[in-house]
Amino acid sequence: MEAFMENLKVGVVGVGYLGKFHAQKYSLMPDVELVGVVDIDAAQARKVADDNGTASYQDYRSLFGKVDAISIAAPTPAHFSIAKAFLEQDVDVLIEKPITSVLKDAEELIRIAESRELIIQVGHLERFNPAVVALEGKITQPRFIESHRLSVFQGRCTDVSVVLDLMIHDIDLILNLVRSTIKSVHAAGISVISGNIDIANARLEFDNGAVANVTASRISAKNERKLRLFQKDAYISIDFANHKITFIHPDGVQSDGIIPGMKIDELRFDKGDALDDELKSFVKAVKQRSRPEVTGQMGCNALKTALTIMSQIQETSQHLMC
Repeated sequence: MEAFMENLKVGVVGVGYLGKFHAQKYSLMPDVELVGVVDIDAAQARKVADDNGTASYQDYRSLFGKVDAISIAAPTPAHFSIAKAFLEQDVDVLIEKPITSVLKDAEELIRIAESRELIIQVGHLERFNPAVVALEGKITQPRFIESHRLSVFQGRCTDVSVVLDLMIHDIDLILNLVRSTIKSVHAAGISVISGNIDIANARLEFDNGAVANVTASRISAKNERKLRLFQKDAYISIDFANHKITFIHPDGVQSDGIIPGMKIDELRFDKGDALDDELKSFVKAVKQRSRPEVTGQMGCNALKTALTIMSQIQETSQHLMC
């Protein structure tokens, strides 16, 4: 594939709740041609195709030889087989999170991509959240991180644990912020409505001394997405839902404010369009043959941590039942 191609031919596999937005965003990009969309639900595929002026298919193999890059937004258990098939056709892939449901499958995808000099980008959307982008350069060496990702019950994605559904967003953010090896994991969780874990909490301890406390729930009474972190020179709180960042740091003078010697800044940020930014970054990486913002290895690292948390929850639950 040549660098700086003019019209990138793309497709989307899986055009349900999230995939239909992938198709919509691609169809509006001036330097992209949406060649087709795929879904096992023929009516859904046709509707999304008609809405975006493209072709519809039920079999992803129908796009072989027609696309340069593909978005995979099919259910998680299908990620591996679909991604592997496209990589073996020398097609770059964007895989919605989690990269796969099994660690060895993620590792195999990375191996195939590296051997063929192809790109894997993983859809960890929060990396493109305007709040996260706004903090670039301000977060240095966090020592303690606390995250809460709570959602009212929506009935989607209950085929997987809340750890793979919601918590993995924060796992990826935390791994990217701390940049150290995890030393230990302590986790607990319960199933309330679905057959999988609906509420989970994990404490991650890192080799560099940092600690993260992560909570996720998909059966809460309200939606809440907050991240708080402490580092040597600052306390930073991000309220994703209300588009607000609170930044408490030394002011350089002995002031008599609410916290003596500390300045409190409140920053507002626009809601933005993280998915559009994510897909544009993928298109750029493919065209320029550059490293994607969220690599396959990063997606693999987040998956490994999530699976460790799930294993820890299972062990805890079995111990309590004894």
